[in-house]
Order: sequence, then C-alpha cells, then structure tokens
Amino acid sequence: MVEADGKVQGPQLGVTRCGSKEFRWGERTYVMGIINVTPDSFSGDGVGYDVSRALGQAQRFVEEGADIIDVGGESTRPGHTPIPAEEELRRVMPVLERLAGQIPVPISIDTYKWEVARCALEAGANMINDVWGLKRDPRLAELAAEWGVPLVLMHNQEGTAYTDLLPDVLASLRHSLDQALEAGVPRDNIIIDPGIGFGKTLEHNLEIMHRLSEFRSLGRPILLGTSRKSMIGRVLDLPPEERVEGTAATVALGIAAGVDMVRVHDVKAMVRVCRMTDAIVRGHWGRGCLRPI
Repeated sequence: MVEADGKVQGPQLGVTRCGSKEFRWGERTYVMGIINVTPDSFSGDGVGYDVSRALGQAQRFVEEGADIIDVGGESTRPGHTPIPAEEELRRVMPVLERLAGQIPVPISIDTYKWEVARCALEAGANMINDVWGLKRDPRLAELAAEWGVPLVLMHNQEGTAYTDLLPDVLASLRHSLDQALEAGVPRDNIIIDPGIGFGKTLEHNLEIMHRLSEFRSLGRPILLGTSRKSMIGRVLDLPPEERVEGTAATVALGIAAGVDMVRVHDVKAMVRVCRMTDAIVRGHWGRGCLRPI
C-alpha cells in the first residue's frame, strides 16, 4: 500500500531465484524485455522467424539494462488468431536455444500451453509467464513446481463484464495463486500481473492503474505490462511506436504504487524511468544506496 507520505509499504516479499539471478523484491524495480517471435505483434516489433534478429534484440536489451528476457510466440493483440502448440514451438524454440547460451540474464517463456512451456524449460528458459493465470491449463503450475521456476499469473478473462472490477480481478488472481500453491509452487516463486488490456475496457484499465496499490494485498510481487498498449494509444491518440512517453507515465506511477517488475518494449528508456523513480520511491539509485522506507 502507499502511505500518506507517499512511501510504498507492504508485506515482505522475499527473494525469488530465477536461473542464476535473484530478484530481491522491494530493493528496486526489475525490467523484463519483450521479444515477440510473431509475424503479427500489435506493437510492430515482432521478429517473426528471424533468429538472428531476435538474438540481436535480446543482446541489445541486456546491454540497455534488462534483467530478464520474455520470449513469446503467439500474439495476444485484440482479435488475434490462436495458434496450435506445434506452430508456437516452431517459432520460439530456435530463438530459445540460441538465447540460452548467449545472454547472461534469465529467459521467460510467454505461453499458456503446457507443451510449449515444457519444451522451453528443457531449452533453458527460467520462468513461465502465463497470460491466462492457469485458467487455460492448470498443469503449468505442476510444471513450474517440478522445475522449480518462477510462475507469473496474469488476470485474464473472456469478455469485459464484471460485478465489481477490483474485487473481481483480485478474487480471480487469488484463486490462481491458491491453485499454484496447491500444485506445489513455492510462494516465493509466484508473481502476479493485473493484466492491463486483457478482458478489460479502457475505463477498466485506467481504474486498475489508479488502484494498483490494492494488488499488494495478495502478498506477491506485481508485474506490470502496459508497454505501448491500446490504453495509451486511445488516451493519447497515437500509434504503438509513438507510445513511449505514455508507457513511461504508467511505469513511473506503477512503481509509486508498489509494482516490482515492468514488461516493456523500449528497454533503454524504461530502465532510465525505473532508476529515476526508484531513487524517489525506494531510495535506491546505485549499489549501497538503499535507504529504509
């Protein structure tokens, strides 16, 4: 939660180990760089089947300060056509196999399919990012428990009907969290995502952004994915490639509300936004410069 003095408070979230990296929640905001191995990405940055391009983008993201790389092979833009696991594997596996041996940060696989997640872990992925929060395939929790990897649970639903937006979204995420725990995923390995842009109207997205601090009640780190999304485009009337400033606003406000990780396309710019915001909100602006808040 955010106290009257503006300082972020909340439960102690512990440490999540991901590959060779530790996410020490509360110390600073971590940045997840997006690699879309798709021909139809809404953001216009999909690399398709070009493995060399994907590798170059990932290496650039690492140089720019990304803490983890998120690889996805199926577009989740509005109106997208779902693809079978075989096609998703054909897109992501060559990229994962190249990245695993050539970048020094962990790799996340963005999928809701058990088959894809299993093959990705075998290829060297270190995290599962499930945009359906176990609603499509609960076996992902068992897979995460078996491999000892972190699991991102995002809120998503068919349609945009809610009885009461925030209580409904929180209840859904709490159910996903309970499912993961029952399947044997350690609490320290679970991250939650409010799901901006998924099963929500513009008004819903803006309300969730306004009330992000309420998600701290779940007691797990929050991943925020607003980068270049239609919420920003509709407010600013801008195409995806011109939504950097709008994304920066959501990232800064998210950190002020207690967000722990941001998933972004424009890594260099958002790393700078995170560092500046962390200096103000968390008192963190470099090694050894953490003040209590």
